Amino acid sequence: MNLMSDEKTTHFGFKQVNTEDKVSLVKGVFDSVADKYDVMNDLMSFGIHRVWKRVAVQLSNVREGQQVLDLAGGTGDLTTLFSKRVGRSGRVVLSDINRAMLATGRDRMIDRGLVENIQYAQINAEKLPFDDNKFDCVSIAFGLRNVTDKAAALRSMHRVLKPGGCVIVLEFSHPTNEVVSKMYDFYSFNLLPTMGQVVANDADSYRYLAESIRMHPKQDELKTLMEEAGLERCDYYNMTQGVVAVHRGYKF
Repeated sequence: MNLMSDEKTTHFGFKQVNTEDKVSLVKGVFDSVADKYDVMNDLMSFGIHRVWKRVAVQLSNVREGQQVLDLAGGTGDLTTLFSKRVGRSGRVVLSDINRAMLATGRDRMIDRGLVENIQYAQINAEKLPFDDNKFDCVSIAFGLRNVTDKAAALRSMHRVLKPGGCVIVLEFSHPTNEVVSKMYDFYSFNLLPTMGQVVANDADSYRYLAESIRMHPKQDELKTLMEEAGLERCDYYNMTQGVVAVHRGYKF
């Protein structure tokens, strides 16, 4: 399954851009919203994102002493939850491709007193700089839709995963109810950019985020991508009528 229109272009929201330019364009979005990221998540999810994240971490079945890689970790919500589960004998790597987001996440972890079992890495999910079979769980929450080559990122996640470990993908998805879908489209494309302008003085970034959700693969398409990357026993769980989905796949 090829999510790019051709080898030289890909989507940035609803726009077609040069593939090599997408990383810098996405960086610009998150440089702009880094200090308002939690507010952005509240606006996009009506505050329910905290529940979604807890469900995703529960589905990972991460235990004490294990190693977790949290990709596109942002302000560290999943890292916080994983840190408590793995305990002092485990480790969580909070990572992000964006320096501003990673700095915000690091400051947040320090403020929460979470310093013993957390490391930080500014990395590209498509080219993970880790040895094979290193992590018990690799997670990415609300970040895969911003990755230029999703298939490459999923293959990279599979490579660094230990046998028996799992990949967790939490992402805005496609509502399964037609009424909910129409309501969410109206909210995303009409109200969200306006609120982004009021809250963060940045309507364009919020408009991109809404468009990126619509360009993200549907639930079954993402499941197929995960299987093509080598993951097994892949499944997904819709939440809030499919507004968000958690995908899970294992390496054996």
